[in-house]
Amino acid sequence: MQIKNILTILFSVLIFGSCQNKMKNDSPSRDIHILFENYYQDRLKIFPIEASIQGDNRYNNLLPVDISESYRETERNFFRSYLDSLKEYKRDSLKTIDQDSYDILRHELEIGLAGLAFNDYLMPVNQFSCLTLVFGQMGTGTSFQPFKNAKDYDDFLGRVNGFQAWCDTAISNMRRGMAEGVVQPKILMERVLPQLAAMDVKEASQSIFYMPVKNFPETISAPDRARLDSAYRKAIMEQIVPSYRKLHDFIKDEYISKCVNTAGIGALPGGKELYAYDAKYWTTTDMNTDAIFDLGNKEVARLRAEMEKIKEQTGFKGDLKSFFTYLNTDKKFFPFHSPEEVIAAFNQVHERMKPQLKKLFDVEPKTKFEVRRTEQFREASSSAEYNQGTPDGSRPGIFYTPIPDATKFNTFGMEDLFLHEAIPGHHYQISLAQENDSLPKFRRFLNYGAYDEGWALYTESLGKELGLYTDPYQYFGALSEEMHRAIRLVVDVGMHLKGWTREQAIEFSLENEGESKEAIISEIERYMAYPGQALSYKIGQLKIRELRARAEKELGASFSIAKFHDAILDSGSMPLSVLEGKVNRWIEAQKKNS
Repeated sequence: MQIKNILTILFSVLIFGSCQNKMKNDSPSRDIHILFENYYQDRLKIFPIEASIQGDNRYNNLLPVDISESYRETERNFFRSYLDSLKEYKRDSLKTIDQDSYDILRHELEIGLAGLAFNDYLMPVNQFSCLTLVFGQMGTGTSFQPFKNAKDYDDFLGRVNGFQAWCDTAISNMRRGMAEGVVQPKILMERVLPQLAAMDVKEASQSIFYMPVKNFPETISAPDRARLDSAYRKAIMEQIVPSYRKLHDFIKDEYISKCVNTAGIGALPGGKELYAYDAKYWTTTDMNTDAIFDLGNKEVARLRAEMEKIKEQTGFKGDLKSFFTYLNTDKKFFPFHSPEEVIAAFNQVHERMKPQLKKLFDVEPKTKFEVRRTEQFREASSSAEYNQGTPDGSRPGIFYTPIPDATKFNTFGMEDLFLHEAIPGHHYQISLAQENDSLPKFRRFLNYGAYDEGWALYTESLGKELGLYTDPYQYFGALSEEMHRAIRLVVDVGMHLKGWTREQAIEFSLENEGESKEAIISEIERYMAYPGQALSYKIGQLKIRELRARAEKELGASFSIAKFHDAILDSGSMPLSVLEGKVNRWIEAQKKNS
């Protein structure tokens, strides 16, 4: 905790002592760029893991305790200070591109400030998205934490100190949560226990955190190797393992018995208000949650009718639920014998679409791309995901796919999954933004769920245009995945606001999509751990579809799908209202030029 307080003071001095005298309004379009740059640089000091993810290594030794009261106060002061500075500018006097940046930054500051009013920091541990998992990824040496020289190795040892303090604070916060009735569902903590137990090793060399030592680069000298080997062994056995063990034992012996059997946060003190915030945060809209629930049910009905048609085309005799069972049990959908075969199959999907990509996109990312198996320590409870690369090319974008057992990996829906998580989904969307140095830096690295996941879900509909979905089972997989996102609107609101049980949500999913029961259970538990995030996909996708339909109608024969995609992607992630304004301006510009 002392380390955290020192860092908080340091951040406060660096940030708030420097930003107040930098902004004047003599030349708005020029001076506001100084504000944008200052915001970006100061933000990295507070969020050093963000810096590392972006390939900025200046703060690789810092891991602040972001769930502590002092850190949250630092965040609060940061957001307020920049919001006050931003309001000094007259938005209407700015250039159009700067007006967009103004709107995006204001949204970012206001939503960040609003989030600090809630008590979710009293529930800092879950099985899906938590520092205990991210720290494990960082420590393997295969993720965004670099291990290229001795300084890199020393930097991570600094983060070990922060992690130890974070775990102690997590336990303190969870005890407070127990007293206030703000606790996680019991089933989620049952999933967490084996994740934490996997980090408890008897010898340092058995730990995933020892992997960087096993893989020293040749540039590290023999004396440094000896020193770092000793330091890592000590850090693993005296800090890392005891921290994971302490957290594990606390959850097992004290916390889990106080956890709730309900599925959603709506039943917790302040839970309904927190969920309303989460819905706004993830959709970047003011949509009423009842309206989201109703929209989800309508989309489920529409997609179910389309799935019935494709089922009939395959010649299958039986109802839709029987077809789901067939897709998840017939041996022809399980051809793999090794993880390497699964990875190769995804790479083949990429090769098949390559000839068509240039017809749909004028620009492609420079950032390299790889498909990898999800690390074994976390793949049992992980979903497929994309981890961004760095603009300088030092780290590729990575599509991670969990393969606990290759013989049980289903080919059904693989094409759709690749489109979403990899190309042209998240890899294009994130990489093109990061590479666009004409944008203020803070915009190059932003992530809005409705935009990011909305784009990725939209790209799933491009399969036929990219030469995929020639197999009706793969197209059915695409429909099933779209259904999967429509179901999310229903079950997420259902669990967190309408009192649905975990079992109700599982059953609703089983009735309407082709995922296996095991996969559905994992997904439902993900939504329990991550309220509102599941809403972003369909809300964003429907907005992009709406914008494309509008552009096609208004531009007619002059409509270019490649130029439309460029208009969506060329300015980075943004709230949906800002995106709509941008596309409307693009449509008007195309009319003038046609």
